[in-house]
Amino acid sequence: MNGKFVDMPATSQASQALPLYVQVSELLIRDIAAGRLMEGERLPPERDMAEELGISVGTLRKALADLTQKGLLERVQGSGNYIRHGATHESVYAMFRLELLSGGGLPRADILSVNRMKKTDDLPSFGTAADATRIRRLRYLNDVLIAVEEIWLDGDAGTVRRDLLSDSLYRFYQRHLGFWIKRAEDRVTIAKVPDWSPDIFPVAPGTVTGFVERFSWTEKREPIEFSRTWFDTGKAHYVQRLK
Repeated sequence: MNGKFVDMPATSQASQALPLYVQVSELLIRDIAAGRLMEGERLPPERDMAEELGISVGTLRKALADLTQKGLLERVQGSGNYIRHGATHESVYAMFRLELLSGGGLPRADILSVNRMKKTDDLPSFGTAADATRIRRLRYLNDVLIAVEEIWLDGDAGTVRRDLLSDSLYRFYQRHLGFWIKRAEDRVTIAKVPDWSPDIFPVAPGTVTGFVERFSWTEKREPIEFSRTWFDTGKAHYVQRLK
């Protein structure tokens, strides 16, 4: 676990944010999937955990109940809560590979723009349509701004309404467009921060920094999504663990 939960700034999509107990559940799922919480490990007492996370005991218990339902936690009466490695793929952030340098962190995002347009010449081949929805975002881990991101969703995937977008695009895809991202391929290199990056991002446009290109698939042959993420290497790193 890493840090306390904080109120999101007014610019974030607060109306579509995950409920606080789900955010806590997602944070713990990420820690389990990353190996920071091991099979059979006993969690701290609930009051201590709640204080560490900056939440109420009631909210924590709702999160733990969610983990129990997913098969990731065993609650032993009179003994405590124990980690069980179950369906971590159910996390809406299961494929998010950026972490704080200190480890972990719950992802969230602020939307900068959403535009439906013809695919630009600099994009690789993906999808089946000539147009796509371009989403530009700021990415955070807990309250730390770590990246700027550009996502292109193929036009045949459906209509993206900005007012319905949440911190997790994969959750939005499932709930509003009727599909789930099954797999992804990442290409990690370096690149210059784009000129559209806002002043709030600490790495200036034109500066070389960490860079991730991702293709994402449903069950279909053609990737349905292509994204580019420029991340601040002084705040975060890309992590891939094999088990």
